[in-house]
Amino acid sequence: MHIPGQMFVSNNYICFSSKEEDTCLLIIPLREVTIVEKADSSSVLPSPLSISTKGKMTFLFANLKDRNFLVQRISDFLQKTSSKRTGVDNSGESTVEYRKGSSGNHGLEDLAKFPTSSPTDVGPSPSIPQNSSSGHAPTASQGLLKLFPRGGAEEEGPKWAKEKMKEESWNIHFFEYGRGICMYRTSKTRELVLKGIPENLRGELWLLFSGASNEMATHPGYYTDLVEKSMGKVSLATDEIERDLHRSMPEHPAFQNELGIAALRRVLTAYAFRNPNIGYCQAMNIVTSVLLLYCNEEEAFWLLVSLCERMLPDYYNTRVVGALVDQGVFEELTRESLPQLSEKMQELGVISTISLSWFLTLFLSVMPFESAVVVVDCFFYEGIKLILQLSLAVLEANMESLLNSCDEGEAMTILGRYLDNVVNKQSVSPPIPHLHALLTSGDDPPVEVDIFDLIKASYEKFVDMRADAIEQMRFKQRLKVIQSLEDTAKRSVVRSISTDLGFSMEELEDLYVLFKTQHLMSCYWGANRTSSSRHDPSLPYLEQYRIDVEQFLELFNQLSPWSFGQHSNIVAARIFRMLDSNKDSLINFKEFVTGLGGMYHGDMTEKLKFLYKLHLPPALGSEETESALEATSFFTEDITPEDSEGQGNGSAAEHGDTQYKKEEKTNSAPDYKYYLRMWASEKEQKKETIKDLPKMNQEQFIELCKTFYNMFSEDPVEQELYHAIATVASLLLRIGEVGKKFSNPPLRNAGDTHADMTREPSSEEEEQSLGLETGQQKTVEQLEQAAEDIPVSCNTQAVLTQEDIQKLQEERRGALKNSPPTQPGSDDETKDDTSVSSYSMVSATSLQCEDIADDTVLVGCEGGNSTPKYGSTIDTEWSISFEQILASILTEAALVSYFEKKVDIVQKIKQKKVERQISSSSEYELSSVSG
Repeated sequence: MHIPGQMFVSNNYICFSSKEEDTCLLIIPLREVTIVEKADSSSVLPSPLSISTKGKMTFLFANLKDRNFLVQRISDFLQKTSSKRTGVDNSGESTVEYRKGSSGNHGLEDLAKFPTSSPTDVGPSPSIPQNSSSGHAPTASQGLLKLFPRGGAEEEGPKWAKEKMKEESWNIHFFEYGRGICMYRTSKTRELVLKGIPENLRGELWLLFSGASNEMATHPGYYTDLVEKSMGKVSLATDEIERDLHRSMPEHPAFQNELGIAALRRVLTAYAFRNPNIGYCQAMNIVTSVLLLYCNEEEAFWLLVSLCERMLPDYYNTRVVGALVDQGVFEELTRESLPQLSEKMQELGVISTISLSWFLTLFLSVMPFESAVVVVDCFFYEGIKLILQLSLAVLEANMESLLNSCDEGEAMTILGRYLDNVVNKQSVSPPIPHLHALLTSGDDPPVEVDIFDLIKASYEKFVDMRADAIEQMRFKQRLKVIQSLEDTAKRSVVRSISTDLGFSMEELEDLYVLFKTQHLMSCYWGANRTSSSRHDPSLPYLEQYRIDVEQFLELFNQLSPWSFGQHSNIVAARIFRMLDSNKDSLINFKEFVTGLGGMYHGDMTEKLKFLYKLHLPPALGSEETESALEATSFFTEDITPEDSEGQGNGSAAEHGDTQYKKEEKTNSAPDYKYYLRMWASEKEQKKETIKDLPKMNQEQFIELCKTFYNMFSEDPVEQELYHAIATVASLLLRIGEVGKKFSNPPLRNAGDTHADMTREPSSEEEEQSLGLETGQQKTVEQLEQAAEDIPVSCNTQAVLTQEDIQKLQEERRGALKNSPPTQPGSDDETKDDTSVSSYSMVSATSLQCEDIADDTVLVGCEGGNSTPKYGSTIDTEWSISFEQILASILTEAALVSYFEKKVDIVQKIKQKKVERQISSSSEYELSSVSG
């Protein structure tokens, strides 16, 4: 008998498929090949090739257009593996004639000739006994049905006679077409499967049809090693497995004892350890428990691998993508085959419910066990095609009732009652009580449906369904499902983001797309990045997509509302460190938009607080403050030895006062109300206020000034902003100096302590340290006096009120009226030796961004002396608070307008999208040119 078809050759297999679907299928693993030789050509069999296997089967292929290539491929494989084979009795060696000049495609027309004889005594592969992998229960070395036979069924009667006839039919099939992985799969094989697989052969044929037997043969000892490695490991998957163990077929005696439960635990845990991306999913326990009834543990494990990774890909994961894909295929088939019912089902919303419950458990959870196991028989032979055909047949059988149903609940009850009464009258085992029997209601007796009749009807009514067409539909539906899941994930992430950020839902969705794209680019085009190497799909959507500092720099430069010029990367790195709350060098989307929200939609106080925190640890790195040390030659520190001495005495006095208070508190009775208030305050979520912000030292303040000056570059009113920030910075530096004197007064001796604490600075000291001679200096003096009433004192932390802010603004306006106007370019005329030492920070017309670091004098030395008193060290006693910075900035209208100005992020998002499209098109053009 000759069958035309195509041959496919890979590194490890030779496959043959007939032109007519299911007429003949053949799979020959190259490891099974013992002899390959060229046979003599004839008019009937041109260019024949003979292949013999270990099972003493011989296959004859004819009309091969590239026979020499195939012979060479098989011979090379045999030579590579011959040295690895031990204890294998080859019946002969390859006899190959090598001839050059023959080449071509070996996926062409071939002829497969069935062998004229096959052995009749080749039995199934024996179950491999496993040593105990757990001290609590022995390993199941064979199917649990053999270990727990159910009573009540005698091996006599018509059912057992039918069972014996099935076994005999399969033995005849094995005699004609071979047995094992190299068996011919023909239309007769399908007929036998549809009539039911005998229980004694069920495990063997499941392994054969699914390909699990080949996986097991090529990975000896793999399962045992996996069980040993996974023992004692605790994870989310193992917790879920333990929870579902006793829910897996609890009505069957095999799972009412520790042996069955332990076997199920080991198989599920081993697979979760093998494939952590899937881990464990509900419904896997139901399917695996049925596999264990007919197979030993190792066989059940490899069947589960075949099921989850090949036959039902992406079914058993957190998003059940594969089940949703087949649900879409089922909906499309319903529209084509049952158009009237399809509209009704869509209206009721039943398709999604039934498809998940039917497909995930292969009808095991909705049918009686004896009937559902027949479905599993056909599934391992046909694949998903059988499940789709059977589902359509169930809908078609209940069409009239479903069309008259009023809601989803009624439709589900109709289908549940129907499936609960699908029976297997040929089963030799006593029926197992079915949990869905509760769905049966009403006075009318239920109508029983034979499972074999139902499967036969599904083949006859939907005979046009082809496996290749289903795969094409799966591919199309997968794109839709993935897009739908991504849209759902995007909405879920956006809803989890606080609405206080000020962004609209549409803006957040657009930002999420940009953020996710930046992450995915690292996964596919930057494999060495931290974000790609630490990508974990098992995490929630909000945590799955994270970016590193380099990716953040790119997004920040394109989306930031402020321009920092050459300082941009430095500021972006500080923002990244501030947003990276867990210090893993990655930030998620929520942290990203939190930073953007503060810059775009915060009020003036929030924006300034954001910038203020950027110049405090951990945002400000220690290596960055070193640059400030280089600029200390432009700063003076009016610290005298007396000050240092006073500081030491003050510290000692403070220490003594603290010790006294501590002793007083220890001796007093415990205040229980105090501890109750402490406990209540700890439970309340604290909201950060400006009083909670730490003070800023001189190094950090210098860096803040640099940031301000870089922010104002390229602004339309940059000169006004430069002048305003120069005035504010001078004032703040002087406030810090004055505050230092009040905070650490000189204490020369114990008798003068009180007098020194209350002594006002002399006019000579003020003139030497401040040197006020111009109208601008008088203005700043007035501002300092006004500011000292609120934020200057380092011992008090006053909270600015609206009245204080208005008062400062009014005093600033009055001071500006009384001071002479500042003309552009007049800095050279107004500078002198004393004014340079205090206030002439920058020229209002010639300030550049780099002036701070190069030639800008923030706080000068005494007149004519540009050398600092204490070398290149920053004044460690100098400090300024956020309230003082805020109060000083509020006095400058230009600065207030700048920070209150609104910026639209929509235009920046659109610009980023356009740039991405241009980049994609450019890459496409380059690839086209190179191609």
